[in-house]
Amino acid sequence: MNNPTLDLLLKRRSASANALSEPGPSESELALLLTAASRVPDHKKLVPWRFILFQGEGRAAFGKVLAATCQAEEKDPGAFRLETEANRFLRAPLVIAVISRVIKNPAAPEWEQTLSAGAACQNLLVAATALGYGAQWITEWYGYSQGVRTALKLADNERVAGFVYIGTAKEAPDERERPALEDIVTAWTP
Repeated sequence: MNNPTLDLLLKRRSASANALSEPGPSESELALLLTAASRVPDHKKLVPWRFILFQGEGRAAFGKVLAATCQAEEKDPGAFRLETEANRFLRAPLVIAVISRVIKNPAAPEWEQTLSAGAACQNLLVAATALGYGAQWITEWYGYSQGVRTALKLADNERVAGFVYIGTAKEAPDERERPALEDIVTAWTP
């Protein structure tokens, strides 16, 4: 069967953020990525996610925030670690923070809203791959940091679902072993 959508899904592979470089998506490609990311299941149309973009000089500026937060939250992180944090968002030309936000609604449980934000992350990855870019969805320590939450101005009902790094892959990512279907699929029987 020749199906471009299935072919894309079956070959999609995350590219390490460390293996990404310029160029990143153009403004029109970015609009496509964000439109694709927002076309996910969304019970009750609550839009339980939003996006924060880090591009250009904003990446280095946020790196200073990461380094300062690391120094404040960790005991003696060391100069190398602080330099790593300062340069973290420079690994890719575009970093998109996907923010999960839960809106109280008895007809749309919190879990469904959280899954919708995860689906937005996945759509970003697939759309980036479809456009020929490499991408990686990661959280790392700063996805859970109170200082970073404050810097991102997250509301009490929000949390980081992930940071999606997007750029041109310096090399094709290696394939990794995938689970065998017989190990992960069962049929329910009464």
